[in-house]
Amino acid sequence: MKSADKLRKLRQLQEKALEGGGPDRIEKQHALGKLTARERLEILLDEGSFEEFDMFVTHRCTNFGLEGRKISGDGVVTGYGTIDGRLVYVFSHDFTVFGGSLSETFSEKILKIMDMAAENGAPVIGLNDSGGARIQEGIESLAGYGEIFLRNVVYSGVIPQISVILGPCAGGAVYSPVITDFTIMVEGTSYMFVTGPKVVKAVTGEEVTVDQLGGPHIHATRSGVASLTCKNEKEALLLVRKLVSYIPQNNMEDPPALTPTDPPERADEWLDEYVPDNPNKPYEMRRIIEAVVDGGEFLEIQRMFAPNIIVGFARMNGKPVGMVANQPSYLAGVLDNDASIKGARFVRFCDAFNIPLVTLVDVPGFMPGTKQEYGGIIRNGAKLLYAFAEATVPKVTVIVRKAYGGAYDVMSSKHLRSDVNYAWPTAEIAVMGPDGAVEIIFSRELEKAGDPAARKNELVEEYKERFANPYSAAERGYVDDVIVPSTTRFRVIRALEMLTGKRQTLPAKKHGNIPL
Repeated sequence: MKSADKLRKLRQLQEKALEGGGPDRIEKQHALGKLTARERLEILLDEGSFEEFDMFVTHRCTNFGLEGRKISGDGVVTGYGTIDGRLVYVFSHDFTVFGGSLSETFSEKILKIMDMAAENGAPVIGLNDSGGARIQEGIESLAGYGEIFLRNVVYSGVIPQISVILGPCAGGAVYSPVITDFTIMVEGTSYMFVTGPKVVKAVTGEEVTVDQLGGPHIHATRSGVASLTCKNEKEALLLVRKLVSYIPQNNMEDPPALTPTDPPERADEWLDEYVPDNPNKPYEMRRIIEAVVDGGEFLEIQRMFAPNIIVGFARMNGKPVGMVANQPSYLAGVLDNDASIKGARFVRFCDAFNIPLVTLVDVPGFMPGTKQEYGGIIRNGAKLLYAFAEATVPKVTVIVRKAYGGAYDVMSSKHLRSDVNYAWPTAEIAVMGPDGAVEIIFSRELEKAGDPAARKNELVEEYKERFANPYSAAERGYVDDVIVPSTTRFRVIRALEMLTGKRQTLPAKKHGNIPL
């Protein structure tokens, strides 16, 4: 065969591979409001940067008539490219080919990409749109999932792993995305569950729709599985690009800094009077976050799950930081089971990838009640405590208002090795709130008082004067300084700059035993 003929054959094979399952299936994919595997990569990656691997791979299955149905690529597009010039490895399920079902060769393509990502120290991004294991292959497809799970675990904390759910994700397939660092879902087209509605009805008698069982809203608000949700695929893919801009290539590198455009010394005077005088009155913590970070830009993670705690990424003087904050406008910012778990996982991600932590505190304590106790508030609250104590990245804490009881300790206190701790003049640091404390300490005196209400008010004011302020903690060095609220941005940036060279390690061990 002549060279020209060989080249012509190559081009024909390439064109055939690019068609995936063919024009009819592509049209059906579009009719569902979904893009094809390659169209997704065109949006996700820098233009012209994608380099594909294993385009001509086909399955090896000879069961149930599959030997005569081989399609190049075998249902997944894999390779590497760049996002804002930075290397990433990608795999994109092709639902037009056997419903994107996973075969032995399908998994081998993904495993190659994951191994290369780890060896070269770059993020791996998976675009999921699959019917699950390819039934005709039996144990080979299950073994493929197992190998993927193993790499998700081994490479966790080594390279960033991001999953985007763009269609079905069910059965054992759900465990890979949930092990990765972030899971993004698309409204109307994506869902995740271990067992589908038919199985649920057969086993429990419960009737439930696909969306009610595992849609984006459920996972964003109830289960906490979804880190972020989007209205459409393009929005989701562009969001991945934004997310990647805050995180480093691997655990040995620093997160990517940008040239600062927002002056470090910028001060918002309204912050000086923003916190209400009434300690029981709510306010919006996001306004404080947006005031102190660069350009007011804040990428919040799990916004609709456990909204009493806020976590997300921002920049301060051009450098990425992980923000953790109590939210007084929801359940008074109390720590409950879900908030503790949400906060702990985010803190551990930031620590694994060298992202400094900035914590804004206004916490009245842990949520009381049998529901919380039975749900494991002791165990779950300890997760957040463990995460902050374990973290060796630079940690700066600002106590904005209440910091009561054990929750004071847990929210990145000096006692958990926080590096710099500031407090606003409005801060109240105590074992518990003044009202409750007075009722316990002076219960007998109040019983004997001629006017119990008046005497209680007097004692409450005395307690506030002595304990419900930042100065007792400052006297002992538990707070490094009481600062003017409008200077918070400048003071935090200065502290982070001072901590740039921080070197802190943990005792040699295989790993700790976090109370899961």
